[in-house]
Amino acid sequence: MKAMELRRWPRKNDPDSIRARQEAVRGLTEDGEVLWDDLEPWARAQESLTGVAVIPVGVVTLDVELGAYELADDGRVEESDRSKESVFVPLAHSEGGLSASMQRGSKAVTESGGFRTYVLHDRITRASCFVCRSSGDALALARWLEDEVDAMRDWLTALDHPSISSRARLREVKTHVVGPMCHVLWRFTTGDAVGANMMTRNAYVLNMGYVLERAPVPVDRSMLEANMGGDKKPSHEFFQQGHGKTVIAEATLTPEAVRRVLRTEIDDLLELAWAGTHGAVASGMQSVAFTPASAIAAIFAATGQDLGMVGTSSMAHGVGRRVEGGLNVSIRLPGLEVATVGGGTTLPYARSWLALMDCAGSGKVYRFAQIVAAATLALEISASAAMATAGSENFFRAHHERGGLR
Repeated sequence: MKAMELRRWPRKNDPDSIRARQEAVRGLTEDGEVLWDDLEPWARAQESLTGVAVIPVGVVTLDVELGAYELADDGRVEESDRSKESVFVPLAHSEGGLSASMQRGSKAVTESGGFRTYVLHDRITRASCFVCRSSGDALALARWLEDEVDAMRDWLTALDHPSISSRARLREVKTHVVGPMCHVLWRFTTGDAVGANMMTRNAYVLNMGYVLERAPVPVDRSMLEANMGGDKKPSHEFFQQGHGKTVIAEATLTPEAVRRVLRTEIDDLLELAWAGTHGAVASGMQSVAFTPASAIAAIFAATGQDLGMVGTSSMAHGVGRRVEGGLNVSIRLPGLEVATVGGGTTLPYARSWLALMDCAGSGKVYRFAQIVAAATLALEISASAAMATAGSENFFRAHHERGGLR
C-alpha cells in the first residue's frame, strides 16, 4: 500500500470502514479465511477491526475442591464453603502436547484425591508517582498520603463525576520515596472485572482532583503510572504483595500415581525441584516454576482475558515436599488478573467457554481464579514429571512426537 493510502487508513468500526480494510489486505493474505463476513459481535472489542484469528480449543477435565469466597466490607476475601467438583477447562493454543500433558497431570491428581484451591487476596494496583522539589518534600507528601487514606476513600465514594467507577474501591495506599519522587501504589478491588480501566480512571481523578489540590508541599509533576508495580510484567512487588487475585492450588500425589501415571518416582521429582529452584535463583527469575505461562495463556485466549496480563499472571511459586502418603505439591499465583465480566469476556466464544466452567457473569471470578490455578498446577506436575525422568527422555519424546516441523 502506498504511503498516501496509509494516511487515509480508515480507523472506525462501521461496516464501510471494516470492508475497506478487508479489501486492502485481502490480496496480501494467502487466502480469505483470515477475514470474516459478520464482525458485528467483535466491533467493540478493538480498534481497526478487520477480521478474526481462530485458535483451536481443547478441553481437559479437573477434579477440584473449590472454595466459595466473597469480598468482605473491609476488603478481605472470606471463605464460606467448600465443594468438590469435576470441571471442564477450555485451552486455546497451538502448542503440541499441552492439552495432553495437562490431562495427564490432572489424572495423576484425580487418582490421588483431587486438587484443593484457595483464594488468599484480592487487590489491583495502579503505581502513580508525584515528582516534588526535594527528597524532604517527597517524604512529607508520602506521610500525608498515608494519613489521608480514609478521607480519600470517602471523597471518591461521594464524588459525582462521569469518570469515576463505583465498582473500583480504594483499599490501601503504599508509598516509596526515591530522591524527589514519591511513588504511590493505589490498591483497589474491582469486583468480577479485572478492573484495570476502572482503577485507572479513579486513580487519575484522585491524583488530579485530590492530591494536587490538597498536597501539603509543591508537586512539580504527576504521573498516573510510573512502573513501580509491574503492570503486565513480572515484578518483585507483585510477586510478594499480590496483584489481581492471589491463589494457591495444591494436591498430594500418591507414590502409585507418580509411578503409573507420571512414569517417574517421587525422589526424581524432588531432585528436579532442587535443581530447578537453584537454577531459578541463579538466573534471577521472578518465579519458581516450570511452565505456568502455557496453561494461563491457553485459558486466557479461550475466555477473552487480556493476553497482555499473562506476564503478571504467570508469576508462580511452586513447592514440593514429601509427606505421609506421598508428595505434597502446590503452586502460588500471586498476580492472577482474571475477569468474568467486561472486556473480552463479553465476546460470544469467550462467554460460551466461561459458561462451560460455570464462570460467566457476576459472582464467578473467585471460582474462575481457582480453576486457572488448578489447571496450571496440573500442567506443572506433568511437565515436571517428564523432565524428571532419566535424561529427561519423556520430555524430549513429547516434543519430538508433537513438536510440529522437523
